[in-house]
Amino acid sequence: MGESIVMSRREFVTSAALTAALPVTAAEAQEGIELRWLEGVPTYCPGATLGVPWKQGTQPRNQIFAIVDSDGGRYPVQSWPLATWPDGSLKWSAHALGASTLPLKKLRLMSGQASAPPKAVTVQETSNTIVVDTGVLRATLPRTGEVFLTALERGGRVVLEQGQLVSLRCNAPELAEVGGTQQQERRVGKVELLTVEQAGPVRVVVKIEGRHSGWLPFTVRLYFFAGAESIRIVHSFIFDGDENKDFLSGLGVRFTVPQTEPLHDRHVRFAGEEKGLFAEAVRPLTGLRRDPGQAARTNQIEGKPAGELAQNVAKNLERIPAWGDFTLSQLSADGFQIRKRTKPGHAWVRAAAGRRASGVVSLGGVVLGLRDFWQRHPTQLDIRGGASERATVTAWLYAPDAGPMDLRFYHDGLGMETHAQELEGLDVTYEDYEKGWGSPYGVARTSELFLWALETTPSREWLNTLTEVVRRPPQLAVSPAHLHAAGVLGDWSLPDRSTPTKKAIEDQLDYLLETYLRQPEQRRWYGFWDYGDVMHSYDTDRHEWKYDIGGFAWANSELSPDLWLWTSFLRTGRADIFRLAEAMTRHTSEVDVHHIGRFAGFGSRHNVQHWGDSSKQPRVSTAAYKRFYYYLTADERTGDLLRDLLHSDERLLTVKIGRKLAPGDSPQAPDPACPTHQVNMGIGTEWCSLAAAWLTEWERTGDTHWRDRLVAGMQSLGALPLGWRSGGGRYDLTTGRFVGPGDKESVSHLSAVFGAIELNSELLALLTVPEYEKAWLDYCIWYNAPHGGKPLNLGESHSRATAYAAKRKGDKALAERAWQEFFSGAAGYGVHTELAFTKITGPAVLNPVEEGFGLSTNASSQWGLAAIQNLALIGEFLPPTLPVAKPGRRGR
Repeated sequence: MGESIVMSRREFVTSAALTAALPVTAAEAQEGIELRWLEGVPTYCPGATLGVPWKQGTQPRNQIFAIVDSDGGRYPVQSWPLATWPDGSLKWSAHALGASTLPLKKLRLMSGQASAPPKAVTVQETSNTIVVDTGVLRATLPRTGEVFLTALERGGRVVLEQGQLVSLRCNAPELAEVGGTQQQERRVGKVELLTVEQAGPVRVVVKIEGRHSGWLPFTVRLYFFAGAESIRIVHSFIFDGDENKDFLSGLGVRFTVPQTEPLHDRHVRFAGEEKGLFAEAVRPLTGLRRDPGQAARTNQIEGKPAGELAQNVAKNLERIPAWGDFTLSQLSADGFQIRKRTKPGHAWVRAAAGRRASGVVSLGGVVLGLRDFWQRHPTQLDIRGGASERATVTAWLYAPDAGPMDLRFYHDGLGMETHAQELEGLDVTYEDYEKGWGSPYGVARTSELFLWALETTPSREWLNTLTEVVRRPPQLAVSPAHLHAAGVLGDWSLPDRSTPTKKAIEDQLDYLLETYLRQPEQRRWYGFWDYGDVMHSYDTDRHEWKYDIGGFAWANSELSPDLWLWTSFLRTGRADIFRLAEAMTRHTSEVDVHHIGRFAGFGSRHNVQHWGDSSKQPRVSTAAYKRFYYYLTADERTGDLLRDLLHSDERLLTVKIGRKLAPGDSPQAPDPACPTHQVNMGIGTEWCSLAAAWLTEWERTGDTHWRDRLVAGMQSLGALPLGWRSGGGRYDLTTGRFVGPGDKESVSHLSAVFGAIELNSELLALLTVPEYEKAWLDYCIWYNAPHGGKPLNLGESHSRATAYAAKRKGDKALAERAWQEFFSGAAGYGVHTELAFTKITGPAVLNPVEEGFGLSTNASSQWGLAAIQNLALIGEFLPPTLPVAKPGRRGR
């Protein structure tokens, strides 16, 4: 297997220099691949990026691409490779389109030269600054200091300046806890490193790294697109405080706005729900006792200069209050309030209220938007000094109005001081507890913002258009048919209802997806740390998910809901599934994983608090769930998180993972029998989770070190006496090989349900390792076979392992056995003929909710994956009539 050439994105873009516009014939426009907008053609696009897969051997790695439409238009596009196949051909490519105020319809991606953008985005670097010019905006970024954006200019005029990251740190969450002395300090983000990751001509990406005056490490990426009058901002931070004394009480992005207009020509806007707007001037002219004139009133309402005022108002303008400060605070998912005051030292006045604000504020031509605003409450938008020469606009990712954030562990230990007592807790609440291991140290959160610098106050209609971008940024995608033809991301097929049995399965897939699409709203699964996750288990007595019961609360990727959602999107192309999967990936890859500290690279098992469980697991942080979002969107932050996992196997030297299952065998102590370079490692939930990161890095870079590490692990696993049935063994971190003993059967029902089946499908398609394939197929066939009359757990789920073996071996009898296992409902659902929700209302619940058989995240995720993969692998052997469902025990 030969070495692949490694080329950076900047080198690729340079080698694929864009040329002047070329005409496109009608025949050419029909070639290539159709691109589609997830939520319909946007009327305005500030720039967009997508990933596209390619069948092995069909595109060279350095292929040059163009985007055309059916009318002969050729659009500027910037392209770069995301991944390659083992033969060096292109596997995934990324493509960026510049800003457009015209609808971009019927786009196709094809090989060929792209046109040059009319206004290319450029970068100039000096020892002190980086200057980015989109052709409309000019941004100056300092390399160090407390300002990350010195100035943003348009047409030679400074529209805003002094971009800063601000945080508030408090010594206690409540006044009573400190005896009446609650202290708060303001911290400012200090830039330590500035990197140009992509240098145009359609897209420029600048990465900013630093800390908030000694705490909260941050990474901010600024995205600039050719011809854009906006900047996309992706802000990530890591919590590195002591949760018992460091209480985050505010986290925001702030800009200073120079102002010269008369106070009555300074316009404030907040976007409410749907198309609603709060629109006022700093000094209002309407509703006065004296009329300033119809034209003046109309102009002010429309956000235009008022013009000449009636004399009886003009002479007394200074007697009209000027409202310099405005705040919109969204402290819950169901309510926001707008207040204003004239200036500090004077009372706030209630201005308006509503349910769900859209997260957009405008002061004149400066428009700042925070995505998922109400979903990730408490959030806040501030204008300060609107009546002065230098106002500030702040988007608070965590709202100061909410009070300090309390991240302390939710109980006092409940008397669990010994391992035996911890086992008792695990037995009754399913929570792994060990004192000090439920810390949030090292968890992270990423937020997305948009900043516009317009020439004037936007019209109400245009502000609504910008608000829609903030709510749902335009996302391009390729069709499910193309994704499937490329042969990427596991075993799946397109929906097929051609027979009654297939229809029944497809209908139940839709039903379970609909269940989880509805639950966040019904259960209010929203909030700064919570949005994107789902709950693990349901309490039918309370008609409530077990949000307060130990290890039954937040799912934290347990049994692969992320994988189920992403695979469902691949085969359907549905925007609602994409958005749910996107929110889950943003959450689970950041909040459920420790990024620094002693648990770095490991995720926390499901718990009342996302980081609360003492069982730290690679199965939660696995790259298997993140790869989808990275490849479909080319998201740089997700790319960072994937790369952060490459060496997390070394963490096993100091953290022995797993649940407390055996008295006297605390899982938190390393094995003293291991040499310093060796650890005990399980195959399914550990090695496969790590292998997903190594596979991704090999694909991304072509670096054969990671291929060789995969092969070493596969060969040595295949050489173990019992292979996969051994459950794992001693692992050498230096060589990447299992060194034994592997001679005792130790099978966990969890080994294959955290992406291992999907990973092995990809590995065995890419690498020829006969001994590993034999060990894996042996396990797939053996797992659901009779074992002394006692079946192993999750039999329904593992039907897809049987199906994989049947497909690989061409074994009809094995395929028929797999369908029997699937329809058995063992530790799952079976297939239901009646798919309905029962609505629960009245005093039995706080709010109306819907219940159905699908309220188990484990069962829904695993049934969904089994259904999808069985249809893809052995669909031709599906029974013509639907067997009667016989649900078995619901197991873990």
